[in-house]
Amino acid sequence: MTRRIMLQGTGSDVGKTVLVAGLCRIASNRGLAVRPFKPQNMSNNAAVSADGGEIGRAQWLQALAARVPSSVHMNPVLLKPQSETGSQIIVQGKVWGQARGRDYQRLKPQLLDSVMESFDAVCDGADLVVVEGAGSPAEINLRPGDIANMGFATRADVPVVLVGDIDRGGVIASLVGTHAILSPEDRRMITGYMINKFRGDVTLFDDGLSEIRRFTGWPCFGVVPWLREAGRLPAEDSVVLERLSKGTGRALKVAVPVLSRIANFDDLDPLKAEPDVELIFVRPGERLPADAGLVVLPGSKSTISDLLDFRAEGWDRDLDQHMRRGGRVLGICGGYQMLGRRVTDPLGTEGNVREVEGLGLLDVETEMAPEKTVRNSQARSLQYDVPLSGYEIHLGHTRGADCARASVSIDGRPDGAISPDGRVVGTYLHGILASDAYRAALLAELGITGGAVDYRKTVDDALNGLAGELERALDPDWLDGILGTN
Repeated sequence: MTRRIMLQGTGSDVGKTVLVAGLCRIASNRGLAVRPFKPQNMSNNAAVSADGGEIGRAQWLQALAARVPSSVHMNPVLLKPQSETGSQIIVQGKVWGQARGRDYQRLKPQLLDSVMESFDAVCDGADLVVVEGAGSPAEINLRPGDIANMGFATRADVPVVLVGDIDRGGVIASLVGTHAILSPEDRRMITGYMINKFRGDVTLFDDGLSEIRRFTGWPCFGVVPWLREAGRLPAEDSVVLERLSKGTGRALKVAVPVLSRIANFDDLDPLKAEPDVELIFVRPGERLPADAGLVVLPGSKSTISDLLDFRAEGWDRDLDQHMRRGGRVLGICGGYQMLGRRVTDPLGTEGNVREVEGLGLLDVETEMAPEKTVRNSQARSLQYDVPLSGYEIHLGHTRGADCARASVSIDGRPDGAISPDGRVVGTYLHGILASDAYRAALLAELGITGGAVDYRKTVDDALNGLAGELERALDPDWLDGILGTN
């Protein structure tokens, strides 16, 4: 029988995603057939799975950690927040509908059968399935109809390990409080807990562990230190952008405006890995830095809404100044759409605004349409004549004079646009910067040497390093138990 374990958190962003990835890599390193699973995810950071549907980028990374092809069944319900119309609901990789938050609570019970169907598919042929919860089971107001935490765990009879984040403070109260408010049925699913993101001498928390045991009776399966390798992995949620450092005056400054519906921002991670690149995420209320050599407009779940916000922040004026100083701009997916002269939405796919003026840096126009393009793609840079691979997730069609200078060829089709002076480039291809050869050519035009970093190997090495750190921190008897090696 397939062994199963589920990590749930005392709150959001306690590190469940990284811990699941680490456990998957530990199990894979020991020769086990391991699979990740997350019943419900909420994120605009999506990936195209190997079987051609949308899943959370985190589950794509966890599949990479498990060394297996990703599948829509690893994340059967994906919620993609968008302006005005609530969230888009993706079920088993395909658009299922849209709903506002209150309406979605009523819809959840309809999705449980799909979740269980996908869970059975993931378990088939696996030695171990590591499940990630969402948010916290302590949100008992959301317990009726729950499919993300205890609703799933009780239905699937999957034992739960609770994860507390000591870095944010109050970890004893969060663990004990969760124990106190859970129903007896839900509480019996919890087999123990982990403390995550600990800094310093672990023995200093021995009394804390004793107190948690006294109040809950739960054993501790490990006090996990701040995992250094986690910083080298793609982040799941845009909340992490609030904590990224500004950088330290490296040779090239790359500025990325952080809009409210930013999507697939892990496209920028390969630049972050470059030793001579200072990647600056510009928050609302801040200016685009005047000394940036490159501005990247990333993907967006709601192009029109984010374009209006871009202007409200005054970033359009900053971008004009950037261009007058001889700067360069790269737009990816929604960012590419913003660079054109106009974006129209005649069917109201994104909301009530049917037309908005673009930034005018490319002679193209985009018309939104309800049909979504979702596919993995092989491509080639027409700028630099180097191979690319990536994926497309977008609504709408972009046409115009600058499309005659396509930036890439995707599966033999021209895609994107380049301005007449070559300084503004747009494309629908996510993952373009993960090509070491493309990155090297782009950075060379900006006057620095780059591309020597093997980005994909960097991620794989980080997963191995993460597994090593985690294996040293976890209780060996518990770990052997879930792996079936004791």
